[in-house]
Amino acid sequence: MKNRFKAAAGVALAVGAPTAAWAQDAAFPVRPVRMVIHIGPGSSMDIIGRVLAQRLTEIWGQQVVVDNRAGAGGSIGMDAVAKAPPDGHTILFGAASMAIAPSFYKKLPFDVLRDFEPITQITSRYNLLVVPVSSSLNSVKDVIAMAKAKPGLVSYGSGGGTGSSDHLAGEYFGLMAGLQLLHVPYKSGPQAMTDLIGGQLTIYMGGVPVSLPMVKSGKLRPLGVSSLKRIAQLPDVPTIAEAGVPNFEVNVWYGLLAPRATPPKIVAKISADVARIVKSPETRERFAGLGAEAEGTTPEAFRNYFRGDVEKWAKVVKAAKLSAE
Repeated sequence: MKNRFKAAAGVALAVGAPTAAWAQDAAFPVRPVRMVIHIGPGSSMDIIGRVLAQRLTEIWGQQVVVDNRAGAGGSIGMDAVAKAPPDGHTILFGAASMAIAPSFYKKLPFDVLRDFEPITQITSRYNLLVVPVSSSLNSVKDVIAMAKAKPGLVSYGSGGGTGSSDHLAGEYFGLMAGLQLLHVPYKSGPQAMTDLIGGQLTIYMGGVPVSLPMVKSGKLRPLGVSSLKRIAQLPDVPTIAEAGVPNFEVNVWYGLLAPRATPPKIVAKISADVARIVKSPETRERFAGLGAEAEGTTPEAFRNYFRGDVEKWAKVVKAAKLSAE
């Protein structure tokens, strides 16, 4: 009983007074930390990144400044961090598009597996296939039927542009369903949804966090989610796998990475602090409300997952015969 009381008190301290409990290492950070997010403001990635930046600011006692660097499938932001001093004061809020970049782009000014130190996988995040409420499409099978009847005319938008995770999610959907779709790149999810609602796009398969508010407000109709299990926020919406494309799954994870040669002690500290944040009941609930599942993995676990994802998307890029112009 006494041990359980002590454990409960420890959790309460971690959630309620993080500054005193988590910021004992005065060596880091010693000044504001720049968190580069390689997509535009307002996207699913940006929303979750800013939640994390706010919590880290609270526990570190140093401002964590969000720096949005959109473009080239996220490679502009990645490159900015790869070339930053390896002292932990510039970190990358990265996404699954990092695992796509090595096979999609013929030439990159960095190597994702060599030039970054994985810190932690922050979340698993899935995509939602949506259409405007005015659309005649009411199911994933309707989308497939239309795309087969009109090859190359069913358009889909990508919130991160060409080479982004949204782009590859659409290509993967087309490959597995045997479709020829028309990709229309955007710099952010909100831009894509504006055109979707306005009738310039047929479908959109972006992040749950950015699409969910539009679904709840009645502007978009959800047809399927890219996870293998239905999500709690939309329990009546089938997975794309069960709705017509067996085994389809896209996990657009988010994670933190640092420049190569960042000291292991700093990497371990950031990882531990972030894990405590994302595993707290408050943050888990907040992320769940945004359509994301909290992870908070170790640097080693994230490194292994990242390598596996690089291999997965290399196969998709090759099968779809994709490459940057």
